[in-house]
Amino acid sequence: MTIRTMRPRHRRTTGIRRARIATGLLTASALALALGACSSPATEEETDPNAISGDLTMLTPIFEGTAGQKLLEEELLPQFTEMYPDVTVSVDYTNYARLNEKLTTGVVSGLVPDVMMMGVGWIEAFADRGVLANLTDGGLTAESLEQTMTPQIVEAGLWNGDVYGVPIMLDARFGVARMDLLREAGYDHTPRTWDELVEMANALTERDAKGKLTRTGFDMLTIEPRQMFETALFSNGGDLFSADNDSPAFDSPAGVEALQRIVDLFHEDKVEDTGFSAPNATVNPLINGRAAMAIAHNNVWTQAEAADPEVLDDLEPFLIPGDSPSMFVGGTMAAVSATSAHERAAQKLVEFLASPGPALAANQQRGNVPALTELLESEYVQDDRLVQFAMENLSVAKREGGPPKWLGLRGDVAPAIENAILRKKTAKAALTDLAATFQKKLDR
Repeated sequence: MTIRTMRPRHRRTTGIRRARIATGLLTASALALALGACSSPATEEETDPNAISGDLTMLTPIFEGTAGQKLLEEELLPQFTEMYPDVTVSVDYTNYARLNEKLTTGVVSGLVPDVMMMGVGWIEAFADRGVLANLTDGGLTAESLEQTMTPQIVEAGLWNGDVYGVPIMLDARFGVARMDLLREAGYDHTPRTWDELVEMANALTERDAKGKLTRTGFDMLTIEPRQMFETALFSNGGDLFSADNDSPAFDSPAGVEALQRIVDLFHEDKVEDTGFSAPNATVNPLINGRAAMAIAHNNVWTQAEAADPEVLDDLEPFLIPGDSPSMFVGGTMAAVSATSAHERAAQKLVEFLASPGPALAANQQRGNVPALTELLESEYVQDDRLVQFAMENLSVAKREGGPPKWLGLRGDVAPAIENAILRKKTAKAALTDLAATFQKKLDR
């Protein structure tokens, strides 16, 4: 865990981001073989790029929009095909809302893309069904990846100890405070304990003469309910599943306490009212001053750059206090189809996209968190305080997923959390009932 007491003032660099992307890409070709080079002895394919060939298809939920497509098609893929001139890549763009449907349709139809990107927690499902190629068979091992990434991040791409997915980018959820508002209330630091968080949230909450909430001391509504709860769960020392992933564990005393704390902030401390904000809020309350603290996504920084750069200097991240202060991480993994006719070429494309130059460019374009630890010192990361904080705390990162059936389970979490927040059920009953639902699905 990294604790900072002072930090330099933010350097506003939004206008030169594209230039830095281009600069970073100058070395991409030289760096792209790094992942494969440390995993196994060189073969003819490694020493002779002409031995790698094939017409590849790739499905991706990132590189979306005009800027993303231009980055991928005009800057990144030309570098890859320059390295491997006998390989072509056709790209199918989608978004995360449709990704699972497109992947499932591809599996049913037998038209699985050679390279596919998917979320953290998804690898287990598709590897278990035999959809994904074992990249360890191609020389990419957990040990080789751990030379450039933390074990917590590498683990997201493993199935039965072998590599089936490689992280391209991450995103994180943790606490974020508006230090200008905290200072006005007499605080010069972010909360260090849960009791202090409650005290500060109460002091920072404001209502008008009629009792209408005008500023929440601690926003829990702008982030998706499942991810909000899991951030609190992990920081309180809880887990989603048992060590063998055979049963839910979030209904443990640590999980019930984490959810009860959230419920109490709404109903006992009254630091936020239901309906005050939502995950689809046009402007994050931290940016416009409607929230003094929040459980937030790291992209609040890029949102503030666009909406009100003046608040950047006052955004200060912190780990949610608890028995085991942690950080929730999601992200995008790249994988190869087990039925690809050009598996070696597909794995080379995955390794290229995960290498420092292309990975930095992709993360910078979307405001995401690089998985490669060496990129902590890049200008992009150093200029984005929330991305920097996320990278500094990857050693305490925890993620979703575990059992292969996770994708069919996760949709049940938000309604259960909302039932507790709305007091339709107690925190204990909400989690007990959710665990029973999970167990039935796991046992099928």
